Amino acid sequence: MKVLLSVTDKTGVADFARGLHSLGAELISTGGTAKLLREAGIPVRDVSDVTGFPEMLDGRVKTMHPKITGGILAIRANPGHMTSLAQHSIEPIDMVVVNLYQFEKIAARKDATVEELIENIDIGGPTMIRSAAKNWQDVAIVTSAADYQPILDELKQFGKLSRETKWCLACDAFRVTADYDRAISAKLASIGRETELLPPVLDVRVPRRMALRYGENPHQQAALYSAGSLGIAGCEQLHGKELSYNNLVDLDACWQLVSEFSNPAVAIIKHTNPAGCGENDSLAEAYRLALACDPVSAFGGVIGVNREVDEETATEVAKLFVEAIAAPAYSAAALAILQAKKNLRLVRVTPTVDPIVVKSISGGYLAQTADLPGFDRATCEVKTQRPPSDEEWKALEFAWKVCKHVKSNAIVYTRAGQTVAVGAGQMSRVDSVNIAAIKAHLPLKGSVVGSDAFFPFPDGLEKAVEHGATAFIQPGGSVNDDKVIAAADRLGVAMVFTGVRHFRH
Repeated sequence: MKVLLSVTDKTGVADFARGLHSLGAELISTGGTAKLLREAGIPVRDVSDVTGFPEMLDGRVKTMHPKITGGILAIRANPGHMTSLAQHSIEPIDMVVVNLYQFEKIAARKDATVEELIENIDIGGPTMIRSAAKNWQDVAIVTSAADYQPILDELKQFGKLSRETKWCLACDAFRVTADYDRAISAKLASIGRETELLPPVLDVRVPRRMALRYGENPHQQAALYSAGSLGIAGCEQLHGKELSYNNLVDLDACWQLVSEFSNPAVAIIKHTNPAGCGENDSLAEAYRLALACDPVSAFGGVIGVNREVDEETATEVAKLFVEAIAAPAYSAAALAILQAKKNLRLVRVTPTVDPIVVKSISGGYLAQTADLPGFDRATCEVKTQRPPSDEEWKALEFAWKVCKHVKSNAIVYTRAGQTVAVGAGQMSRVDSVNIAAIKAHLPLKGSVVGSDAFFPFPDGLEKAVEHGATAFIQPGGSVNDDKVIAAADRLGVAMVFTGVRHFRH
């Protein structure tokens, strides 16, 4: 068996080569890999000895030669191919071990020059990988150090690799070259377009992390795709049954909401809408505030927490049936309490900010920049004769952060640090105003209202005042703004415009 080794990432390659040599393999290698193997005392031939040509052009040309590519591509069962090899004194190569120049590592550097990027585009490596993968039935292509030991184990046990193993290796190899080419294409296409926030080509290619039991409903198939360990998609599950499709969707909704807050905050989500949200110096009190908003809807919901879950908070949460909790960390005492609940799923989340949001529609995809702007009181414009009081300002800021995460049309009644009632997803804004009031478990008198978009008519504001609201925050921009402002002044309430809309469909 002849094995060609040429790797940029040399992790584990010496041990792999030693194992192959002990099984009788003849090793062929290039430059730095050959040097490493010799220093490890492993016999190896240089590729230049096989080709009869030295490495050229500062290493740009090493393996691109008929005696290498021919040895890889020849189909052993094809008499014509084997005759050609014999005529040209080309030796068949049975295994290729290759990983590529680390283009993505260079591309991640903000100071990387175009010249550096170009020099880190591997040419010979992808050629060898694709050649071996194309001839998978005769040549094993190894592109990951994770495969080294399983391959040695199979060779020791059976003396050869099965067709199934070679097929899997080939499939992995084509994925490697596809990912590599996409990384190059995306990076080079971005040069000169640094001010463009949306890419000219939407490249959605993410490995499947896990199959899910089903989708939103039992008759639908589903899976989670994730390329890393960040956010909800990359969360670490610490306890409980496997996560469902709906768990993940709701966990993402509550995680995004609590990520709005710098102070300790808790969000309770049901079907992607907040059933309650609380903010307080005490995490346990933030949870109690969130739960008080709608304890009926909170049953069977999911919870997001933006701090390490402590023992007091865990004790409070354990009193309620909850599907799942997302938090950046859990104390040992909190884990002991929560893990006693058999069906409760616990996940640990590493925060991330995704700059682009993608949604599928029939026949294609929609992409947009994330709705990231936070609240800045200085940019708000007081539109009424009466400005908000300090306490109302605090409540308005809280309302504005929450209503951004409620399905449109969104109306949120709040006090400082606590949702009081939520009206979500109605076809008219005045309906959201009234539904929130109907669902309210807490007194609405003295609350403020956050609206994700403008009030098209005064009726929504008037109804909210009837329910007890004293101040409003909204984007403004309606043709009827003057009428809405006049109604607010007539009723003696405060209203501010943010100039920013927060639709969520």
